[in-house]
Amino acid sequence: MNQNSPYRYAIGGMIGMAAAMGIGRFVYTPILPGMMAGLGLSASDAGLIASANYLGYLLGAIAAAGGWAEGRERPMMLLGLGSSALFAALMALTDSVMAFAVIRFLAGWASAFMMIFLSMIVFPRLLAAGRNDLQAVHFGGVGMGIAVSSVMTGALAMMDAGWRAGWIGAAAISAVGFAVTFLLVDKGPELAGPVTREPALPKSRALRKIILAYGMFGFGYIVTATFLVAIVRQGGGDPLFESAVWLATGLAAWPSVFIWGRFVRRYGLIAAVVAGCLVEAVGVVASVSLGGYLGPMIGAVLLGVTFVAVTAFGLQAGRQLAEKALRRTFALMTAAFGTGQILGPIFAGYTADWTGSFFLPSLGAALMLLGCAILTWNAGQDQQREIA
Repeated sequence: MNQNSPYRYAIGGMIGMAAAMGIGRFVYTPILPGMMAGLGLSASDAGLIASANYLGYLLGAIAAAGGWAEGRERPMMLLGLGSSALFAALMALTDSVMAFAVIRFLAGWASAFMMIFLSMIVFPRLLAAGRNDLQAVHFGGVGMGIAVSSVMTGALAMMDAGWRAGWIGAAAISAVGFAVTFLLVDKGPELAGPVTREPALPKSRALRKIILAYGMFGFGYIVTATFLVAIVRQGGGDPLFESAVWLATGLAAWPSVFIWGRFVRRYGLIAAVVAGCLVEAVGVVASVSLGGYLGPMIGAVLLGVTFVAVTAFGLQAGRQLAEKALRRTFALMTAAFGTGQILGPIFAGYTADWTGSFFLPSLGAALMLLGCAILTWNAGQDQQREIA
């Protein structure tokens, strides 16, 4: 493959996203029921551990917002990706809730570095090659990683392996992802001229609303993304069905950016984000309101087919409003996203312990997604006025 081929960077981006995001961040979901059963963790314990990961993600995003890493994007990306594999392995070495929280905090920081700095390398190179459409390949890595992790956890369940084996397996797969990404993404960003510091964000009402809506989306999607497999376990599902549900999430997420890209080309970014939030809200409610196998499977498919696409197109909507401050826009929107993700699992965990089920937390998440859709649509109206 040509050293400067856009396919090289798109595939490298996909593998990196699969390792640090699809596995590094989201493998917690299919491993969680085994941890809860084996260690006696409560839903609130599980929520706090998850929120520690998202707090690390938030602080890592804020740290990445400054200009200190300009010209050092590739080493910072590799540091985040390699650390993600290491922290997955460390999860298998303890049974302390506090230790879990600290490790997942550090893993969240690492994943934010990887996400932002890898995007700063891949996106400009795709833009320079006139292949922005290949961003769908890059973001598809999240679904790819989720699918791979579901196959791994399903295989381990068939072997009656414990939850620690899941973390060791995640670390091993992430290490392979690091090696492949190291080889494919072998250069930093494509620079058109000398490195300069970005200007401040523009004073835009529409941009402020998009950033707030993005945080609401982080809250709304993360409840199901964190507890979906635990919801299946609570409903009496067996470990293989748990893996099947998570596999459905990953397979739906893998091509989702490409699928929604057709919608974007016809109706625009704002409409795609709004529609994605509404579709996902239906899935969130279905996961806890329809019994048996149907509800969780519908929730899994609708979660998978929307959350990566809304994440990607929400970032693009922000970028449209601040094209000259790309790094700051990405970092601040990721920080808003992280804030929502911190609050979501805490709310869901304590509410589930209080009520005895995930129905009320999921209803709250669906309402937050509805609010995100309304605020995003309103931001789109503001954007039209600002342009005029």
